[in-house]
Amino acid sequence: QERPLYGVAVDGACSGNPGKMEYRAVDIASGKQIFRRGADGSLSGTNNIAEYLAIIHIAALLARNGDSTTPIYSDSRTAQGWIRRRHSKSLLQRTPATALTLDLLERADAWIATHSIPNPIIKWDTDAWGEIPADFGRKS
Repeated sequence: QERPLYGVAVDGACSGNPGKMEYRAVDIASGKQIFRRGADGSLSGTNNIAEYLAIIHIAALLARNGDSTTPIYSDSRTAQGWIRRRHSKSLLQRTPATALTLDLLERADAWIATHSIPNPIIKWDTDAWGEIPADFGRKS
């Protein structure tokens, strides 16, 4: 199977568990970053939360733009499972550091509870295609 040439790739990154967290979306065709949240250090959470928020964020953006066909690629089985269940399953405790992240998570859960995502959400095949284009390049 060939590497996808069209669609949006999302990824999350986290330093620690919980720890400093960020996520972003990248247009696969151009390599252009569509959005990035948490680069300023304002988010603290987990990698699964970051991956889930990235999917919800791009799905909502595509919906606002009337785009129901652009595929969304994610390498996170957990986040895709949360999308299928239409709710996150994070056990992250609310602290001053995690408050903003948990607020975003509550908003994401509320959004997916009232919206469907018509765009295909496809598992990125890292073994066949290499790292997802939205990857932060921090794996050791």
